Amino acid sequence: MTISLRTATPAEGARWMRDAFTLFTRRAMPFTGMFVAFMLFALVCSLLPWVGSVALLMSLPLLTLGFMIASRSGQRGGPVHPGQFIAPLRESGPRRSALLMLCALYALATVFIMQLGDWIDGGSLDKLQTLMAKGEDAGAELEALLADPHLSWGLITRLGLAGLLSVPFWHAPALVYWQGQGVAQSLFSSTLALWRCKGAFVAYSLAWTAVILVFGMLVALLFSLFDARQLAGFIAMPAGLLFSTVFYVSLVFSYDGCFSTAPDAADSQPQPSR
Repeated sequence: MTISLRTATPAEGARWMRDAFTLFTRRAMPFTGMFVAFMLFALVCSLLPWVGSVALLMSLPLLTLGFMIASRSGQRGGPVHPGQFIAPLRESGPRRSALLMLCALYALATVFIMQLGDWIDGGSLDKLQTLMAKGEDAGAELEALLADPHLSWGLITRLGLAGLLSVPFWHAPALVYWQGQGVAQSLFSSTLALWRCKGAFVAYSLAWTAVILVFGMLVALLFSLFDARQLAGFIAMPAGLLFSTVFYVSLVFSYDGCFSTAPDAADSQPQPSR
């Protein structure tokens, strides 16, 4: 298979989000059903100590790949369903082995980041979550904890390293599944693609930020006009579901923006699961 890197323009980055919303509106229920199915899987994993946490972390690369497979299928008028999350694992041979290796590496790297963050903040984040669950009863203690610089550095470490980790894994699962690349090659190709298209990804990130901020301001304004600010929280969950689903739909557009394949290579890619 032949694949070449592109240099996407910033305008293309903004279009990735727009095209994702367009595709989502055409197949809103199936895409939403996919994300809800994954959330249910995550809920089940949270009930299983240790094993569930590892399974959830390992499933995240398959979450992105599953949505890319479904989005590509939706673009062609094909089916969109949760079974596409496990479709890559039905492939035999080196592709499946490489995907499982990517999943394991992602889980290990994430655990390392979490442990490093815990070491830096001395467990302050766990204390913060416990105090926030108590509500007003822990007001003074919560205020003192928020002023602790160790908490800030722990959060910065977690967010910064998680962002860096997303770079090599952004396109790696798709490059393994669709292009047959190995683990190391896919991680390198993904990193190189994001670097070459960094302007497009900056515009893509800014577009998402703008949409979410504008949506939040409009909701706040609307509920304030009707003097029902306390009801604004009820919008948060469906809005989060909507934006999260569309974000995962947009991944295939970022992939197509970063890579171009020859016609014969595209025809030889694994077809979306039906």
